Amino acid sequence: MTTTFAELGLNEQILAGVDALGFTTPTPVQEQAIPVVLTGRDIVASAQTGTGKTAAFALPALQLVAGAKGKGPHALVVTPTRELAAQIEKVVSVVCEKTGQRAVIVMGGAKFDRQIKELERGCDLLVATPGRLIDLMEHNHVSLRQVKVLVLDEADRMLDMGFWPSVRRIMHALPAEHQTLLFSATIPPSIKSTIDALLTDPATVEIARVGETADTVEEHLCPITQGQKTELLRALLDTGGAAGEKPERVLVFCRTKHRVDDVSKTLKAAGVKVDVMHADRPQKARERALERFREGKVQVLVATDVMSRGIDVSGIDAVVNFDVPMDPEDYVHRIGRTGRAGATGHAYTFVAPDEISPLREIEYFTKKLVPVWDLDGFTYDSGRIVPQADRPTKRSTRTMFAGSRSRGRGIAGGRYGRHY
Repeated sequence: MTTTFAELGLNEQILAGVDALGFTTPTPVQEQAIPVVLTGRDIVASAQTGTGKTAAFALPALQLVAGAKGKGPHALVVTPTRELAAQIEKVVSVVCEKTGQRAVIVMGGAKFDRQIKELERGCDLLVATPGRLIDLMEHNHVSLRQVKVLVLDEADRMLDMGFWPSVRRIMHALPAEHQTLLFSATIPPSIKSTIDALLTDPATVEIARVGETADTVEEHLCPITQGQKTELLRALLDTGGAAGEKPERVLVFCRTKHRVDDVSKTLKAAGVKVDVMHADRPQKARERALERFREGKVQVLVATDVMSRGIDVSGIDAVVNFDVPMDPEDYVHRIGRTGRAGATGHAYTFVAPDEISPLREIEYFTKKLVPVWDLDGFTYDSGRIVPQADRPTKRSTRTMFAGSRSRGRGIAGGRYGRHY
């Protein structure tokens, strides 16, 4: 029997917001998390990307702080990127129109004075990126002493070494008594001790095991040399790759901002409609690039991992890992940008000889092999390294390299070079 949103304990005003959002049936993470959050209990929730985590924390958080007195904020959502902050605001603003509550977003790249004025008016819920929130706190433009509910979105990233100092400062500014909600696609064991220190007897909602990838995404491993990566990317764009038809939207991930710019310039020179997303671009340019990609005005968006988490663009035909991510969790987030809302997507990972180690870390993390795939008609350099089909998914003390060079043809050898 299908559960309804009304059966989760949401009040009439929040349900009106649910209707305005166009939601009909709760997703598994919403069905399991919302009733727990409404009890006031801390929670750690993990679910695959594209499964409705934003509503799973936003709906009950707004209900919990309804009627709270004072300037606020009474609920605080901290998220790692500007794009995620803007996306969360789109959900909460619709609900707030029905509840009479007020939500404010503060993030880097936007005008400081305007955000100060918004905060001076007071708010029920504040959505913030860590850096900008700390700036506002240091200048006494916002106090967190009235926060009853704290949400750490993309909690695995928020609690890692990069963001943790900022998050710790924010948490020290909260009242001792508050509810903490951690939501992410992945909750790795490495942050368990931090979670234990921050939360009190948390409930756990685990829709997907750590490292699990969406079954709507077809994964393809493309052994290649560094020098041929751009050539293979252009061939994929022209032929459609495994899908067999030219893709309308392709999201390409690179490891660095300089790499993003270089790939973009090469594609533009080849006549491809392309835009870029990385942290050095002004916020308006990032918003414009995302909107052009969403509207289909550009075929390819080349980005760093700023685009890997929580960005909801429907109809992305393929994700290309131009560079293998160094963090296995980023792989799960990256490929989760395609294959959303039940549609089938394709994820291609270009692996050069110097990227074998991070690839193996991904396969250990996901506990499955990424199947080797070759583009028909493409001539590969003999220097590439092709994986052995029986390589383990469990870490071994034995060396990961085996086999030898071969000069035959096909995946077993030849133009496919060495094996591991």
